[in-house]
Amino acid sequence: MNYRVVNKNNVKYIEFASEAWKLSSEQDVVDCISICMEKDIYTIIFPSKVLSEDFFNLKTRLAGMALQKFINYHVKVAVIIEDEEQYNDRFKEMIMEANKGNNFRTFKNIQEAEIWISKL
Repeated sequence: MNYRVVNKNNVKYIEFASEAWKLSSEQDVVDCISICMEKDIYTIIFPSKVLSEDFFNLKTRLAGMALQKFINYHVKVAVIIEDEEQYNDRFKEMIMEANKGNNFRTFKNIQEAEIWISKL
């Protein structure tokens, strides 16, 4: 699992950026939360390339489980999705619903995500 701690304008977050690793299981979610706890940073940015296909397939329940665990542990998550059109309608519906809350958001680029994080 490859990640980096980013400190931009006194706002810290953890960015998972490895193309070799993909978030694909409940254990991966728990590992991400553990890293947050170790670093005392409760904000994550995931580029969509680090999320497995199972994350985008709601039938697997991975996305729902991940969102619930992040909420339970008070971890705010931003996902960078440049092209939402490539995902199915059910996933887009989930994104629209999740974006209404303050725990999980999707953005078209990292700059938008950093603005959201800076306002948390």
